[in-house]
Amino acid sequence: MTTVATPTTMTSEERAAILGAVREFAETELAPFAAERDEKHLFPRDTLMRAGELGLGGIYVREESGGTGLERVDTVAIFEELAKGDPTIAAYISIHNMVVWMIDGYGTDAQLARWMPELISMKGLGSYCLTEPGAGSDAAALATSAIRDGDEYVLTGVKQFISGAGEAAVYIVMARTGAPGARGITAFLVPGDAEGLSFGAPEKKMGWHAQPTRQVILDGVRVPATNMLGSEGQGFAIAMSALNGGRLNIAACSIGGAQWALDRAVQYVHEREAFGEPLAEKQSILFAVADMRTDLQAARLMVRDGAQAVDEKAPDATMRCAMAKRFATDAGFDVANKALQLHGGYGYLQDYGIERVVRDLRVHQILEGTNEIMRLIVGREMLRPSGSASMRPAS
Repeated sequence: MTTVATPTTMTSEERAAILGAVREFAETELAPFAAERDEKHLFPRDTLMRAGELGLGGIYVREESGGTGLERVDTVAIFEELAKGDPTIAAYISIHNMVVWMIDGYGTDAQLARWMPELISMKGLGSYCLTEPGAGSDAAALATSAIRDGDEYVLTGVKQFISGAGEAAVYIVMARTGAPGARGITAFLVPGDAEGLSFGAPEKKMGWHAQPTRQVILDGVRVPATNMLGSEGQGFAIAMSALNGGRLNIAACSIGGAQWALDRAVQYVHEREAFGEPLAEKQSILFAVADMRTDLQAARLMVRDGAQAVDEKAPDATMRCAMAKRFATDAGFDVANKALQLHGGYGYLQDYGIERVVRDLRVHQILEGTNEIMRLIVGREMLRPSGSASMRPAS
């Protein structure tokens, strides 16, 4: 595995070297073992540490904090390459990066000193705890409480669908310290070995078998007040600030997984004959793969546009990220599903790997904000008063 320097401002040669190293990692460390991880529900801690050695534990974290310091336009290219090897592991690396970025952006010097070396190396992992059994898309309705007791806060509640639960070294937990609504929510850093912290049984999921998803249960968990991330009442804003990047990352993962499935389908139709001629010579097949390729390229350009908006701190960045996430995750699942169809009955078999990618990509239309919520974000922005930044076409 090749380790390369990753400066913030890169030449095209440096960018190619980085993507080449990531591609090598995906081809040698992820792809060959993806089927086994899926079948046996294996979470590859050693593989993730090797990802950390490559600089993938803090991709868009500041260099002065020990991160790689890349822009979002380069980050999405990295996640696309990772997902070609294994969408599930690529998606977990995205979640981990969200956590590290939040600590880097809002943490105190002491918090950075405590957590950044461990997290950036991926010797320790991070989990993001916002969703609850009764607060999914309406995350501001969360009920987990954090009550001040002297120099500590006491956290009580349950978090749902938490990736990495039971494996993480630190959990960013959003809890209510004030009145109902978004302004009453505060973020806390909860160590994985905190007393009173436990986890539900592993969820039996359609896909994403290679990463654990469980409830995080906080039963009177005490953390020092110094474990507050940001200021009191800032938690929901912190959570939302990470989602633009998370949505772009997961969109890129959808593109990468779907591109892998499309590549397999193209190879298959060249090899397979039906009714006396290769499938690749049938017009219906040509039309199908042309549409699949076109949809993925359109998705790729939308994701890059969203990434540029985040890099430039554009006023309509949230809308552009929502559009990219909605379009790319829908297109990614559709292309992977069509790749399965082009394989016929063989696509339904585990041996070919296509059905695994279809299962893994389906959840991308749900997490980091459902695609219905993405439509709400875009629609509300479009119906703001005339003259707002959101009404102007993206440049």
